Amino acid sequence: MKKFLQKLGRSLGDMVMPNIGAFIAWGLLTALFIPSGWFPNEYLAKLTSPMLKYLLPLLVGYTGGRIVAGERGAVTGAIATMGTIIGSDMPMFIGAMIMGPLGGVCIKYFDKLTENKIRESFKVFVDFFSVGVIGMLLCIAGFSLVSGIVTALTSALTAGMQWMVDRKLIPLTSLLIEPAKVLFLNNIVGHGVLNPIALASGGESILYLIEPNPGAGLGILLALSVLGVKEERTSAPGAAVIVAFGGIHELYFPYIMARPRLLLAAICGSSSALLFYTLMNGALVAPAAPGSIIALLLMAPKGKTLIVLAGFLIATAVSFLVSALLLGFKRKKK
Repeated sequence: MKKFLQKLGRSLGDMVMPNIGAFIAWGLLTALFIPSGWFPNEYLAKLTSPMLKYLLPLLVGYTGGRIVAGERGAVTGAIATMGTIIGSDMPMFIGAMIMGPLGGVCIKYFDKLTENKIRESFKVFVDFFSVGVIGMLLCIAGFSLVSGIVTALTSALTAGMQWMVDRKLIPLTSLLIEPAKVLFLNNIVGHGVLNPIALASGGESILYLIEPNPGAGLGILLALSVLGVKEERTSAPGAAVIVAFGGIHELYFPYIMARPRLLLAAICGSSSALLFYTLMNGALVAPAAPGSIIALLLMAPKGKTLIVLAGFLIATAVSFLVSALLLGFKRKKK
């Protein structure tokens, strides 16, 4: 199960990461030009909604199909994703993550069934026609079935997260999310669950701040840079820079796996920041990808930049102090 979930997380990441540039473009347009943005512009703000509803899910679905079955799988995945997009008013990222790879799987299976059974003169025709027919059928299935299921699931998750937000219980999510991240499930948590829910709710949301804050990992790496064994003191500083400014959280997961008790530091740092954000109404206007302090500040709503920065510093400080306590405030040879 652990290996399956890790593979699933990597697959979700492989679908999203190549399209991070598009997410950044949409996020910048949103942060700058929506009514609550830095430079409100009603004309340019018209770009944000179509990009969110059509462009981003289509790119994710296209990439998912390409990973499985190359360009034909990519086109089939995009066609299939379009059905889920039209079938729902919500941004269909979860639908895209389902239908994109499914389109690739169907094309791959069709190619396996017809291998060495089609004359060379008809092969191009069959290749194009198979994409059209399979894409059409999956598009219909996505429109009539998958979109409804995903919408219901997203609505339930949204209601659950909103319940936690209303009761100011968001800090407790760190008890589940930080252990999941250490198992390299950060892509599932961020791109598969939290971001779609926040996108569906519209506007700025604290949910964007739950997973990408690098402060918890940075505090652990800084503590190891001072109090770790020789190997940790050598490698942790470089990892800290990449985690903080590059947003590659995976670099601090192995340090926690090597010292499992440091997971408590990550949980404390993350929950402290989320408690601060809950009390101060901290939020982002779009997903921060990759999860670096630069991305967090770029996606901060107008007037809340200092709140977002303070939450990052709180997560770093608390994580550092708890890590130092767990390490005994002294270096060890082994």
